[in-house]
Formats: sequence, C-alpha cells, structure tokens
Amino acid sequence: MPVKLSFTLNGRPVSAEVEPTMALLELLRERFDLTGAKLGCGEGECGACAVLLDEEAVLGCLTPAFAVDGRTVRTVEGLSSSEGLSALQQAFVSEGAIQCGFCTPGMEIAAASLLRQEPRPTPEQIRRGLEGNLCRCTGYVAMIEAVEAVNDD
Repeated sequence: MPVKLSFTLNGRPVSAEVEPTMALLELLRERFDLTGAKLGCGEGECGACAVLLDEEAVLGCLTPAFAVDGRTVRTVEGLSSSEGLSALQQAFVSEGAIQCGFCTPGMEIAAASLLRQEPRPTPEQIRRGLEGNLCRCTGYVAMIEAVEAVNDD
C-alpha cells in the first residue's frame, strides 16, 4: 500500500506517493530527477548516495523514503544556488578534488554536514568527517585541502 509523503526538497515543498520499501535514493533519482547522488555499493559502504536530511548526512541507499515525511532533504544539487556553485563546491573545483565525479556528491554532502557542525575543522576533523566516502581517483588529500580552503576566504 503506497505511502503519501510531503517534505521540503532543496528548499521547496514537494509530495510523492511511495511504496514502503522504496529507498530515499530511488525516490530522489526516479521521481525528482535528482541524479547527483549515486548508487555505488547499495550497502552503505561507499557514501556515493549521501544526502542531507535535516542538515545531517544520511545514506540515501539505506534510508527509507517514508522517513523524510515532514522533514527537509537537501541533495548536492541543493548546495548550489541560482548564482552558482557554493563556496564548498567551488573549493572542490579549485583544489582539483574532482576527477571522475562519481564520489564527489557524497564527499560534498559529508563536507557540508561537517562544516555545519564544525565551521573551522582541523585536518583530522575533516578526515573523520569524510570517513565512509570512498574515492578511487583523486585520493583524499585534495578533498581535505578543498574543505580547508572553504575557511580561507
């Protein structure tokens, strides 16, 4: 039996009917065409599917869609504005923290969550904040430098 949801998605109110077994990632990609978050492992190990739920990073592949009812969801697409990339996203570009881009949305979501909790994180806090997000291309140094660069402005 479908469940009716109403929630805020990237700053705007939306609603959807979902099956009780639908994952949040599936809802975002299939119903709202928000394809930034990726299905990597499907088991909560890689972080490619991360989104913000009430400004806390969660794994979209493991979070049931019905869990967002009445809440706020922000995807990597919601980090930018009509004026362009957020400071965090621009730092990822400027620091060369992007190669294939598959892990980038999850990394940026994890970093956004970290920066909300700790606006001036140490390199160790950044490493811990990005734990659970796997990258096969860039390594992690440029990503740590990108998060540090957000505070250099």
